[in-house]
Amino acid sequence: MANSTIYTPNAPAAIGPYSQAILAGNMLFTSGQLGLDPATGALPEGIEEQARLSLQNVGAILEEAGFRKTDVIKTVIFLKNMSDFAAVNELYAGFFGEHKPARSCVEVAGLPKGGLIEIEVVARREA
Repeated sequence: MANSTIYTPNAPAAIGPYSQAILAGNMLFTSGQLGLDPATGALPEGIEEQARLSLQNVGAILEEAGFRKTDVIKTVIFLKNMSDFAAVNELYAGFFGEHKPARSCVEVAGLPKGGLIEIEVVARREA
């Protein structure tokens, strides 16, 4: 079975030579999603708004690929500043609700476009 490229206009277009996500069988692998506004491409100020948009963008890609939040099995969060962890954690918990995928969260020296957060996910659905 060939891999499929996933694209939705409801999430920001890739800013480099990569795809928003790749569907490989019953597995979905998203590229990292910055907190960019998909309509304008703008990066708002503040971790809360960027985190909200990053999660919204992940959600749009999941939906486009026919996945649900509960299909997510692993997330990776990249933070510019680990002092933003508590604020991000609150928004993340609200996004996933009772579902708790495995997660890593790391502080990084920098993110594209000067972003404060980037989130990627791996999801699996029943074949």
